[in-house]
Amino acid sequence: MMPGTRSVHLVGSIGLSDTETVFRTLSETVGGRAPRYPDGETGERHYWIRWQRKVFDDHPDIVLVEEVDPFGDGIMRPFFGIREGVAPDDLDMGSLGYADVAIESYGLFRRMRDDGVIPAGTRFQVALPTPVAVISGFVHMDQRGALEPAYERAMMGEVERIAAAVPAADLAIQWDVCYEIVAHDGGPKAHYDDILLGSLDRLERVGAAVPAGVELGFHLCYGDPGHKHIVEPEDTATAVAFANGICARVPRRVDFIHLPVPRGRDDDAYFAPLGDLRLTPGTALILGLVHFTDGIAGTRRRAAAAEKVVSGFGIGTECGFGRREASTIPDLLRVHAVVADG
Repeated sequence: MMPGTRSVHLVGSIGLSDTETVFRTLSETVGGRAPRYPDGETGERHYWIRWQRKVFDDHPDIVLVEEVDPFGDGIMRPFFGIREGVAPDDLDMGSLGYADVAIESYGLFRRMRDDGVIPAGTRFQVALPTPVAVISGFVHMDQRGALEPAYERAMMGEVERIAAAVPAADLAIQWDVCYEIVAHDGGPKAHYDDILLGSLDRLERVGAAVPAGVELGFHLCYGDPGHKHIVEPEDTATAVAFANGICARVPRRVDFIHLPVPRGRDDDAYFAPLGDLRLTPGTALILGLVHFTDGIAGTRRRAAAAEKVVSGFGIGTECGFGRREASTIPDLLRVHAVVADG
């Protein structure tokens, strides 16, 4: 990070044509202000977990149960279950694809860093959805409890493969926490009753799966379908409860926690619960207060409101921007850079 600046955090998806273009564009716009570069989740991964449908479609022990419109947006989505006669404990989800693409992208990342395109000292960031996210997005409610352990085992295997292929000093893993947050605040229901405690049980497990020396972060999110939240946050209280619980329970260092700031929220009430934030030493706070539509001025206004309660935070967008028009992305990244520089 450059002296005297805020850090810049890239949440994950970046809607450019390919991974090399992502890395070059990040280098030219935010440069060393970002301690971690993601590969942009380009191609089939651009819409977060939707590419995981093929894991369920192609699995011989999983069947389509029904298609429904869970968000009321007119889009029918498939929900799957375990084939009759298959014991859940015997279910093997196989490769999910995350390790394969991460290992390939890291090869390019390392070459471009060695060539001086990516700043020295930058880590390669891999964003992974929590197992709850994928289970909630693709599995019928009646089958989620049975299928979740198999998918969680598979995701832990992806983490193990990534960590074996990428040196710990080069790697950061970010868990994307969305369905848990929106379920807590009245959105689509989860398949367990105590949303906060049940979610923290699961986040403790996935956090512990990231080896020591690898940076660990959590991105707390209210979703971005159609550039709208699934549920609008009233304030930062839910994010604070999750962040405090994560830091208290994950049995290793948590390096960063990112939480969203809606475009219209520069009021004291939204940020007030941050006064109760209890991050562990060494855990960086990142606020997702960068928005393209009101640019530098709006981002600075939200940052100033947050600074009444907290200080020393990094900045980013609320969510990934894999579905954003590509021509707008360099300017959006420049907003990060200008505000980071003060």
